[in-house]
Amino acid sequence: MNSMNNPQKNLSTCLLTAAALIGGISSASAQVPLGAAADFAILGGTAVTCTGGAVVGEVGISPGITAAYTNTGCAVAGIAPPASNDASVAAHAAFITAYDALELQATSRACTDVAGNLAVTNLAPGQYCLDATAKTGVLTLTGPSTAVWTFFVAGALTGTNFSVQMAGGGQPCNVYWVPMVAATMTTSTLMGNILAGDTVGGSITLTGGALTGRVLANIAVTTTGTSIVGCQAAALTARRESN
Repeated sequence: MNSMNNPQKNLSTCLLTAAALIGGISSASAQVPLGAAADFAILGGTAVTCTGGAVVGEVGISPGITAAYTNTGCAVAGIAPPASNDASVAAHAAFITAYDALELQATSRACTDVAGNLAVTNLAPGQYCLDATAKTGVLTLTGPSTAVWTFFVAGALTGTNFSVQMAGGGQPCNVYWVPMVAATMTTSTLMGNILAGDTVGGSITLTGGALTGRVLANIAVTTTGTSIVGCQAAALTARRESN
């Protein structure tokens, strides 16, 4: 039968293609290809506001509207607007491609449901579907350095005094948080990459605390007194410590 006349076959092909983009649905070691976005510690779509705190890594806005970049006493060790404007355009496109592929994967329900605030929880590498309950307490992620964790959030990712710890050699930048809308974390120590790619609610707000990974938002990023170490810097530190 001609595939053009077989909608079910076409849908299956699309799902398989999306799975291939992220290395396979069932793999716990499948990296999410962020392309040009991988170079950034913070990437916003319309605005980036950093007040106090520090960022180790590149900061950008797409399409590079420099007036939307506000730095008030925020120490940035890396390029920032306007120097990062050109690179930000390609980075934003790559980020949205990755987010769309992840969202398609989430709809296939190829993940394990974990409800609640994640306190006193230890999770092996894998793909997890979370509810919108505010996160708190300590979440431990145990796995080798090649392991990957992907968390799909049915709603906004929120948390207060939430801490993520890596164990067994697991690496923070192999953790992906994919909220359907916004992400708001307060006095939390988060490990991983936040991908808030929704066209309406895709903003990220971090107040206090720390993050090792990437902050990628389709709309705005606002950080206040937060210490952010991007993945490029984290990888360099890990190599130095292993030598």
